[in-house]
Amino acid sequence: MMDRIAGRFGRVEPRRTARAFVLGLLSDVDGKSCWQLAEEAGHARPDGMQRLLRTACWDAEAVRNDVRELVVAHLGHPDAVLVPDETGDLKKGRHTVGTQRQYTGTAGRIENAQVGVFLAYASPRGRALIDRRLYLPTSWTDDPDRCAAAGVPRDVAFATKPQLAGDMIGAALDGGVAAGWVAADEVYGNDSAFRARLQARGVGYVLAVSCDHRVPLDGGKVRLRADRIAADLPTDAWHRRSAGAGSKGPRWYDWAWLDLTTTGGRAGHSLLIRRNTTTGELAFYRCWSPRPVPLATLVQVAGARWMVEETFQAGKGQVGLDQHQLRRWTGWHRFTVLAMLALAFLAACTALTPPTTTIDLYQDGPIRLTVNEIRRLFTSLVNMTIHTVEHRLHWSLWRRTHQARARRSHYKWHLMAELGT
Repeated sequence: MMDRIAGRFGRVEPRRTARAFVLGLLSDVDGKSCWQLAEEAGHARPDGMQRLLRTACWDAEAVRNDVRELVVAHLGHPDAVLVPDETGDLKKGRHTVGTQRQYTGTAGRIENAQVGVFLAYASPRGRALIDRRLYLPTSWTDDPDRCAAAGVPRDVAFATKPQLAGDMIGAALDGGVAAGWVAADEVYGNDSAFRARLQARGVGYVLAVSCDHRVPLDGGKVRLRADRIAADLPTDAWHRRSAGAGSKGPRWYDWAWLDLTTTGGRAGHSLLIRRNTTTGELAFYRCWSPRPVPLATLVQVAGARWMVEETFQAGKGQVGLDQHQLRRWTGWHRFTVLAMLALAFLAACTALTPPTTTIDLYQDGPIRLTVNEIRRLFTSLVNMTIHTVEHRLHWSLWRRTHQARARRSHYKWHLMAELGT
């Protein structure tokens, strides 16, 4: 894997540091900041790791392309689904690039957070992240001085999350990624421009929309709310289908499918409605396909969207995707691409493992190796690091000395502010 990205580095030193960095992300170290990764790698100071993310000469976007190629090489499938979604990291203060009070699903409410939009590749062979974009609110893009202080390039303008997702999907398709579908939540499904971009690229989609989404009927002459259409459906319009296997077995829902072509709409368009078999809760999807497909296909694509949540969990829990402590634009993009590389490595290894022979759910036997288990085995069997007592004591002294210096600077700043100097 590291040979694949070796040519992206101008010097051997950052290339070696990048290898140590990725090994640190795959390790059992409690946190994945530059301090902790440097200690795990056996470095005396964190300078090399920090330089790798800040000023070292290497192309993070070219590495992103390598990650994408690695994922497609091992997980590629013509019916794969591209899944854009955003995730937030809670932050303090206002100087970390992209940070402001905004809604993030990580907290489930409005918090001071930094939000990134990611693109996941999900196929029958596995899933991994293949691209990312940092979301910059208008409070940042309308403040050139603030952007300059955080290292944001001058040509970066405000873009909505659907626009960022569309850019990533376009880059993936231009890069030769084999994918037949896109699935996403309401943030993206409610955006008509996003849906139009996918149609222009000939990529089918199953996109969640809100209950008050207006669905065009009778050639667009009539637009009814999605929940109104669901309320008027007869009992025999619902069909029970599984949206894929979950941790507790198949995810059964009742589904209704309205072909908008038969109502005078444009070819390939349809409305998919999901009903929870227990609570009766409804979910709605705008669908489009360049070719006729059965209901079962759309149901499977809709179910694939949940894979991005599992991928975020693996990225954050296994390779520290959310554990960066970086304020600037370049550092965020470099850290995330190396975390994506580590996650792609685990996904590729998982895809290469043979499936288990256990078919009967009631038979005893192990499940197939997972991303989490692959990382544990890699850490315990391959990526073992044993450091001397002197090394550990050196880092304890270094941390405490640095923290004392930071505390003195903090107190001095407040004292000067109080004195008005």
